[in-house]
Amino acid sequence: MSTFWNSRTRELSPYIPGEQPRNERYIKLNTNENPYPPSPVVIEAIKQAADERLRLYPDPSCAALREAVAERRHVKPEQVFAGNGSDEVLAFAFAAFFEGGRSAAPILFPSITYSFYPVYAHLWGIPYERPPLQEDFSITHNDYLKPCGGVVFPNPNAPTGMMMPPDNVRAVARFHAGQNGRGHAVVIVDEAYIDFAGDADAVRQASAVHYIEEHPNLLTVHTLSKSASLAGLRLGFAIGNEELIDGLCRVRDSFNSYPVDRLAMSGGIAAMKDAAYYEAITRAVVATRERVSAALIEMGYTVLPSSANFLFVRHPVMSGGEFFAVLRSAGILVRHFNKERIADFLRVTVGTDAEMDAFLTVCGARL
Repeated sequence: MSTFWNSRTRELSPYIPGEQPRNERYIKLNTNENPYPPSPVVIEAIKQAADERLRLYPDPSCAALREAVAERRHVKPEQVFAGNGSDEVLAFAFAAFFEGGRSAAPILFPSITYSFYPVYAHLWGIPYERPPLQEDFSITHNDYLKPCGGVVFPNPNAPTGMMMPPDNVRAVARFHAGQNGRGHAVVIVDEAYIDFAGDADAVRQASAVHYIEEHPNLLTVHTLSKSASLAGLRLGFAIGNEELIDGLCRVRDSFNSYPVDRLAMSGGIAAMKDAAYYEAITRAVVATRERVSAALIEMGYTVLPSSANFLFVRHPVMSGGEFFAVLRSAGILVRHFNKERIADFLRVTVGTDAEMDAFLTVCGARL
């Protein structure tokens, strides 16, 4: 603790990201990065943008990027907000839509979920409650049908990878229309992994983007780090009612009016336009996920049903900490969350077929 910190800084418990090793000796299955490279069209677009225009500020409204997202997602540009990664978009959303202070109604998010949510809540002084997951680790939407200050959850959930049916998401959004005395309680659905829910038609059906007109209090948040293979570019976006987007813009412009740089915008626009490439690599990830899941179950491992680009896995005998150490000693990095109910599980990113075969070899040898 530093004497220079204010009380808010001293009370923070920052998010801890997955390990990023500085050498190449590990098979890296710990941070849900895509095992396949970005589209060549994206790389070329970034190269073309790296010219004398870098002396100029980027477009603060991200108009061209928002138009590209709107075209791909079949919404209006005015319903799109772009930011420096989905984490920043989420931070802005917490600040824009959830009330802080002891007298504020608590927001709701699952007891086992993305660990940045309590960090944001503490940062902005927002009270919260955490309904427990069911015995099978699923989210029960009925737990979120009560008056509160707002709702946020990933779909698919992280780190479990399990999906809430679209009709249940709609039920949560419908219930919270007019619940907080200001018109609506906002429901944020974090769709970081939605593109791995199945084929293109299945993804379209699963995404809550289709319900933003029906439910103006519904905001979906997206990232290009996972399915677009652009974790190093730091680009995310939100889709929702124009009033929600305006609220995000107000927070952004009170913090940093230029969060998305020229290179990121160029890469993001190109990624939005190369749907065929990304649908192909997403199908490859999903096929590998299903193959590895089946192999682990046959070996006797517990594997939760995943709609994401990772698996949540429990060894038949070893504790999560023990198996994490075994994999690490074999040169394979995965993620271990030493928390209640999930301490014996490991989150394993789906890598290439060769990487997952190496993982399965260690799994088979350690039974």
